[in-house]
Amino acid sequence: MRPGKAGRGLTMIKACLNGGRAPGDHPALPLTPLELAEAAREAREAGAAAVHMHPRDEAGRESLSADHIGAAVRAVRMACPGLPIGVSTGLWMTGGDVDARREAVLGWAALPARDRPDFASVNLSEPGFPDLWHHLRRLGVDVEAGVWSVGDAEALAATGLECVRILVEIIGGAADTAVSRAHAVLGRLDELAVPGPRLLHGEEGPAWILLEEAGHLGLATRIGLEDVLHSPEGDPVAGNADLVRLALARRV
Repeated sequence: MRPGKAGRGLTMIKACLNGGRAPGDHPALPLTPLELAEAAREAREAGAAAVHMHPRDEAGRESLSADHIGAAVRAVRMACPGLPIGVSTGLWMTGGDVDARREAVLGWAALPARDRPDFASVNLSEPGFPDLWHHLRRLGVDVEAGVWSVGDAEALAATGLECVRILVEIIGGAADTAVSRAHAVLGRLDELAVPGPRLLHGEEGPAWILLEEAGHLGLATRIGLEDVLHSPEGDPVAGNADLVRLALARRV
């Protein structure tokens, strides 16, 4: 692990507002641009330093189209001036079609710069990372690398590309192995001297375990309705801002 990091506490909390959750998964799940803007404002007031969101189309489906990306970013920026805004580029949004994803992202060029996100996450487990990285950077959008495994860490190192942040995302698997899997990925990134700050997080069961581990390691983390719908004790939460407050209360 990086020397001098342990015990410093969380360096940053990013609020992940909705992810791929379906309408109705939680009463406060934000879907429309106005709902995302309000959720972002509340999360910022609770202590979030950035937000990550999955803009939706009129039917509530995740979308990469310029119309939906621009509307969501514009609404959040108006409600939260200066707050860094990120979006996903998950390949599932275009049905696994790499070319369709590329064309959708290239369509962001028609947006004014202020209506483009500040950063976008790109998963190394999906094909097309280097090309999408270059397209996003030409648009003035920073890239977060989604690294889910040791293999993803090695793939990122092989590209030689630098990212604004490396998302060490421990997706699925047993909660009792989440920390060891996280250390394996973080350790491999360090062995390969991959540059860029690390953000550690998990989903569902391991979410709170890995948030605390991020604090122990002095890393950034994220929390929000995309990742978990309950408190560390398993109680229901009111929404994204509630999750951010709970995360800050557990800061180590």
